[in-house]
Amino acid sequence: MKPETLAVKLGHAGAGVVPPIELSTTYVRDDHYALAGNRDYARDKNPTFEHAEQVLAALEGGVAALTFASGMAAATTALRVLCAPGGHVIASRVGYFAVRGWLQKFCAKWQVALDLVDTSDAAQVAAALRPGKTSAVWFETPANPTWEVTDIAAIAALAKRAGARTVVDSTAASPVFTRPLALGADLVMHSATKYLGGHSDVVAGALVTAARDELWAELEHARREEGAILGPVEAYLLLRGMRTLYARVPRQAQTALALARKLEALGVAVHYPGLPSHPQHAVAARQMTGGFGGMLSIRVGDRDPLAVIRKLRVWVAATSLGGVESLIEHRYSVEGANTPTPRDLLRLSVGLEHEDDLYDDLAQAL
Repeated sequence: MKPETLAVKLGHAGAGVVPPIELSTTYVRDDHYALAGNRDYARDKNPTFEHAEQVLAALEGGVAALTFASGMAAATTALRVLCAPGGHVIASRVGYFAVRGWLQKFCAKWQVALDLVDTSDAAQVAAALRPGKTSAVWFETPANPTWEVTDIAAIAALAKRAGARTVVDSTAASPVFTRPLALGADLVMHSATKYLGGHSDVVAGALVTAARDELWAELEHARREEGAILGPVEAYLLLRGMRTLYARVPRQAQTALALARKLEALGVAVHYPGLPSHPQHAVAARQMTGGFGGMLSIRVGDRDPLAVIRKLRVWVAATSLGGVESLIEHRYSVEGANTPTPRDLLRLSVGLEHEDDLYDDLAQAL
């Protein structure tokens, strides 16, 4: 079945059209003290988050998935398992600032060598790799908030030759537009709070693997022992969101491309992989199928970016992305003075409102 069908059909249990929420935290034993089923405690196994994991693994073309209490929980679990004291890891210089900041502190504390490079430049990754010592290459593509695109297949091939794992944060692309495992990645990470949930009402994270190997067993163990699990109600909301993924996200990407073209024609500097002017447009066109995502950023130059935001009436000033409502954010204010994000950059998460209303609102504010 096609992904659009899998997103709707998988995850059912029993006769109900809507999958049930399993709230029990513990499970009974029989007279011989044997488990009545294959479950003993919800921290390890809960059918509600297992249903969501089944759907996500299928959509990403993976063999298994793990859900977590947040995207940060998923990211930090993967990185802690991959990073051994005295080892080496490569990460993208551009990406979600909380992961980058956590990684810098973690590596410094545990004596892990860290190279932050521009992963959209394969030569920089090749130069940074230390065969036999580099354990992982971590990058986000498209990369928040300036939307550089990294060639997953090229980086995965370099990493594999050096004995390193490739982990891709594919939050912005979602499985609708990019399937990193098919391009050679070992793991895919999602902040499922964003497009997978899609309604700004659930915080969740996920990892998807290409193989049930020793690394995956360690990740399963880490989640079980550390307890960063997704609650059953949150798992249900995530599953509900994924059922409409292929209805929401292509529409958001279509509108984002239209806005990017109109804003560029207006003379605004636009960061969007779907524009021919984007430095990695050719890579994006080859790697992303069916669209370029619903995220773009604009540069407002010598205008006051906060003054622009204050004039908006349709766009909502708020953190996060991937919901049905269009959000705008001044990342510089959020990340602080040490951010690599330009001061005049505004990040736009395109929702499901009409394209004309979104454009007219931006045009009058600019």
